[in-house]
Amino acid sequence: MHIDKGIYLDYNATTPVDPVVFHAMEPYFKEHFGNPASAAHHWGWIAENATNKARTQVASLIGAKPNEITFTAGATESNNWAIFGLISKLREENPQEPLHFITSTVEHSSIMKAMAAAEKLGVEVDFLPVNSYGQVEIETLKKAIKPHTKLMSFIWVNNEIGTINPIAEIAKIAKENQIYFHTDATQAFGKLPMNVTDLGIDLMSFSAHKVYGPKGIGGLYIRSKDPKVLINPLIYGGGQEKGLRSGTLNVPAIVGMGVAAELCKNTLEHEYERQLQLRNFFWEKLKAAIPGIILNGHPTERAPNNLNVSFPGHKSEQLLPRLQKLGVSTGSACGTGSMSLSHVLLGIGVAPDVVPCTLRLSIGRWTTQEELERAVEILKGSISH
Repeated sequence: MHIDKGIYLDYNATTPVDPVVFHAMEPYFKEHFGNPASAAHHWGWIAENATNKARTQVASLIGAKPNEITFTAGATESNNWAIFGLISKLREENPQEPLHFITSTVEHSSIMKAMAAAEKLGVEVDFLPVNSYGQVEIETLKKAIKPHTKLMSFIWVNNEIGTINPIAEIAKIAKENQIYFHTDATQAFGKLPMNVTDLGIDLMSFSAHKVYGPKGIGGLYIRSKDPKVLINPLIYGGGQEKGLRSGTLNVPAIVGMGVAAELCKNTLEHEYERQLQLRNFFWEKLKAAIPGIILNGHPTERAPNNLNVSFPGHKSEQLLPRLQKLGVSTGSACGTGSMSLSHVLLGIGVAPDVVPCTLRLSIGRWTTQEELERAVEILKGSISH
């Protein structure tokens, strides 16, 4: 009997582990189970060599040096660590100096909430408005800089609407003003070409599970020179990861992340073009099938796999029961369980009555044109129901 598994269109939320990644991880659960910190025997050496290889693979994808990659539990941890690790370090160096951070109103919730917590610690934080596409305006950013501005943090690719920020220009402004620049690159890592060294990024967060790697593993890129970035640990303990992030390393997940990064590097150009063509095909079909549909975010300066669309007059919570064959999202997967209106959509000026009528549709490595044609028919049917 044929079972219809449905059509997964929520690759921005998470991705299936690539079989190549899974195959590479498997031995590190069984025969290669050693602790990388065990320096007295070959079980430990094998594990340490595996983590070093993965660090090199991740660094190669983003144009970094291996020693600039620190493994974390994921981008949420990395985002928190970048903010609070920097606060702790700056206060240690100069307890009396006031601190000013700049971010935007459409960041991932892990940045929004961490910055709100930073305010309670006495840090002055400016949440900059964005344009109607969700991008930081360079002139607005320049005006927000103060003599005591120490950090700018802006998302590279917005997790809800897929819009790409002008990262190179932001990094340049940060450098000119001797301000640290952090970017949450969760939705850009492995999808867009990047070289953090050339761009002048100081701190960058990313996760493996958005790029066909396992969940529960990510990283923080910390620039090692020009300038050397120093932040304090978020987790103290046995001194793993050069004392920056203690705790026994999750070797199987790290191995998986390394292989996932290498796969992305080897297929990036091809996959970018393939997904871009599929995404544009999907959008044209949707426009033709559903009158009044609205695209949120930038029409061209967006991740190749993302569509964020509104159906005015049709609330997504009423559509979802009719979309059981589609894996879609009403917004950020990190905001599930919360019925509050999307701060991202409100931040780009979507009318409050249209925000609840919105779906995020995201494609990936295994999406086919045939699936998208079927998805259009399913969406059309649910709207006209």
